[in-house]
Amino acid sequence: MMRSAGRAGTARVLLCSAAVIALALPAVASAQDAGDAEEADGNMIVVTATKRETTLQETPVAVSVTDAETLQREQIRDLKDLQTVVPSLRVTQLQSSANTNFIIRGFGNGANNLGIEPSVGVFVDGVYRSRTAAAIGDLPNVSRIEVLRGPQSTLFGKNASAGVISMVTSAPSFDWEGSGEVSYGNLDAIVARGYISGPLSDTTAFSVAGGYSVRDGYNEDPASGTRTNDRDRWFVRTQLLFDNGDDLTLRLIADFDKIDELCCGVVNLRRSAASAAILGLGGQLTDPANPYANVVYNNFASTNDIENHGFSGQIDWDLGGGVQFTSITAYRETHGEFRLDVDFTSLDLLQREQEQDLHTFTQEVRLTGEVGPVNFLAGVFYFDEGITEEQRVFKGSRFRNFADLSAGGNGTGSTVVTLERTIGALYGNPFQFDGQFGSAGLAESGTFNLRNDALSFFGQLDFEVADGLVLTLGGNYTMDDKTAVTNYQSSDVFSNIDLVDAGFRAIRVQGIQRGVGQFLNLGRNATQDEVNAFLAGLNQQQLLAVNTQIITPATQFATANASNPAVNPFLVGTALQLFPRFINIPNAVESGETSDNDFSYTARLAYDVNPDVNVYASYATGFKASSFNLARDSRPLAGDLAAVRALNPTFNNQTSGSRFAGPERSKVFELGLKGNWDLLSLNLAGFRQDINGFQSNTFTGTGFLLANAGKQRTWGVELESVITPADPLSINFAVTYLDPTFVSFPNSIVGDLSGTRPAGIPEWTVVVGGQYELDLGNGDAIVARANYHYESEVQVVEALEPGKWGGNAQAIAAAAAFRRQVDDVSASLGYESDSGLDVTVWARNLLNDRYLLSLFDSPGQPGSISGYPNQPRTYGVTVRKSF
Repeated sequence: MMRSAGRAGTARVLLCSAAVIALALPAVASAQDAGDAEEADGNMIVVTATKRETTLQETPVAVSVTDAETLQREQIRDLKDLQTVVPSLRVTQLQSSANTNFIIRGFGNGANNLGIEPSVGVFVDGVYRSRTAAAIGDLPNVSRIEVLRGPQSTLFGKNASAGVISMVTSAPSFDWEGSGEVSYGNLDAIVARGYISGPLSDTTAFSVAGGYSVRDGYNEDPASGTRTNDRDRWFVRTQLLFDNGDDLTLRLIADFDKIDELCCGVVNLRRSAASAAILGLGGQLTDPANPYANVVYNNFASTNDIENHGFSGQIDWDLGGGVQFTSITAYRETHGEFRLDVDFTSLDLLQREQEQDLHTFTQEVRLTGEVGPVNFLAGVFYFDEGITEEQRVFKGSRFRNFADLSAGGNGTGSTVVTLERTIGALYGNPFQFDGQFGSAGLAESGTFNLRNDALSFFGQLDFEVADGLVLTLGGNYTMDDKTAVTNYQSSDVFSNIDLVDAGFRAIRVQGIQRGVGQFLNLGRNATQDEVNAFLAGLNQQQLLAVNTQIITPATQFATANASNPAVNPFLVGTALQLFPRFINIPNAVESGETSDNDFSYTARLAYDVNPDVNVYASYATGFKASSFNLARDSRPLAGDLAAVRALNPTFNNQTSGSRFAGPERSKVFELGLKGNWDLLSLNLAGFRQDINGFQSNTFTGTGFLLANAGKQRTWGVELESVITPADPLSINFAVTYLDPTFVSFPNSIVGDLSGTRPAGIPEWTVVVGGQYELDLGNGDAIVARANYHYESEVQVVEALEPGKWGGNAQAIAAAAAFRRQVDDVSASLGYESDSGLDVTVWARNLLNDRYLLSLFDSPGQPGSISGYPNQPRTYGVTVRKSF
């Protein structure tokens, strides 16, 4: 689907501009008629999107704000639930409880591979959470969540090339306050949370928050006798606030959370001959005709054990003269242990164990102030992180039987024995591989280490060049260094055999045996012993003749057909060569080091048309440093492969891959309008956003393929509004339109995707909802809410792995059949009493809308496709008491 980016691109930017102007004109006229009307309550929403407290309307940035009341009434438990109220945000959870991807305006990655930093930065109380495993816990006493759309690298550094999610919790109070709540829902879900805060002295206050959440899994697993995708997590968070009442505050935060869950359920979407082999051995797979039956099959439950803890300290000091000093120091640790059934069947075929450790230290210092007509911000940010991951992959007790049946045997292993003896004989000893093809036990293991140091200098100036007209200029210079060291070894013998070379030998031998048999008039092929005896009895002239008539033709035929699966029977085994020998870094060709430098900047012009209407135009750039593929399929880049192979000539079956991806750079042109009147608040943005070198990370079932896409471009319009037609009723409406294109992606896993639309990015996303609050006249109220989240139909992934489908076109066609549309409804009905006691009945995904989050090639099963379905309907009742 090729299309021109020239005139079509110009047309799109004009349409975006026209949309802004068309909506701005009536808004401006209405505002002028309103005169100096009082500001609506919505205008007082405070945000820190520019690292200074301003109201939402005064912030000339595309930002969505979800306040504490919405979080409570919508029963939003963690960041994964936030997408139901923020249309430009998409959140997916895949391989494990720790693997949560945040995507803004269609861009985002990183959660599934520790070496890849997310393109969407997550901050909690100003502290950067470098990996989503450290950012997916329950939400304790949150005052608001800000979602900043588009590149935010000027103020938020090297990992905000697609946007930022900033979670702000309430600081301790000098008045006693607290809350407690208990929820019970389907799947025996129990959630208990509590919060208390108060003074320790006139200058010191504290708070303690804690929570516990358990739930049965929504997928039944008959083979392992468990339920997957359950919920079992808890957290505790303490704060201490010192305020001298004058010019100095100090806020200390310590937190700990733990996740111990069985996750995540995978269903089979398409079967193949390999699927028949699994079924033939008594294994079980989900029915592709009914992927949403909430049934999965594993021979053991995949476990996820994650611990996060950390502390931070923030100092805010008024230096006088309008200058403020802020320092945020933080240290965090994350430890994860995972044991996963990675063949996703009830047979004991494959399992993977992982242990992950992250140690992260961050330090930010900044000055803000005002000098005449200029507001300024200047700061330094330092980042120091160490990552260690241990991985082990095991072949199960039925892998050899599966290999036998896949090779055309009866599943008893006899065909594998024949294969071992045949290949052994071709390499000089018929017995050298006995018992080693597909045998149970450790297949590969090792460690991946990554060290990352980064330093950023950033600043921003706001000039009021005329009354109500503000020019903003900002910049960020970042230096980022990474060092990766791997020590990973494969012990699988079969995966290191060159089946093309083995086939060449076998075809050549067979040709010679046939020729000698015909020469001797045996009526059959000669045995190898007969061939050897025949050749030994020839004189030099006879040997030359036999070489010309028999040996040379046999060699030529073998050379021409060694890679032909119709002639070389060994090639069927390539699907089971899952564990080729690993080339570690650093080596003589690959240093395992990257060093990136970048200057990101922002230029923005904002104008207050009147107290109710603001417009702005901006241009901003973003940056994400190089990323390493810390996974078992990390392989040399194509340009390095030949040199690396020369250093490792005995490492067969090596292909180029995704050792690392270079920097990701983004830029956005944006026009925006923000309006706030008595009955209506409205935020509108039209934009063109480019990401050069987007770090595409594709899950293959057993690992990840990391590659830089040349350029992705998205034209878009975003509208968010709240309408209050009558005092008890408010209606929220938000819509996002996205038109993305791979402007350049010549080196995708399926070749050149330039000019095509990236998968997974819906053209339209709509969130519409309403709240009716009935005042009962005694201080009590009944609150009814409903929310509808829609995403237009989209292809789930661009393609599958071509090596498993016989070519690029086949891999693209296989993926094209799987599409997703989202129609998600949530609702709640609550009784809120004046005494602080609230009772709410709620439901999420009320209509039980089911769809696929992602799909991939089933490991070791060419032609079979697996995928992750979304969560079904959940509902329950919550009782909450506040004081």
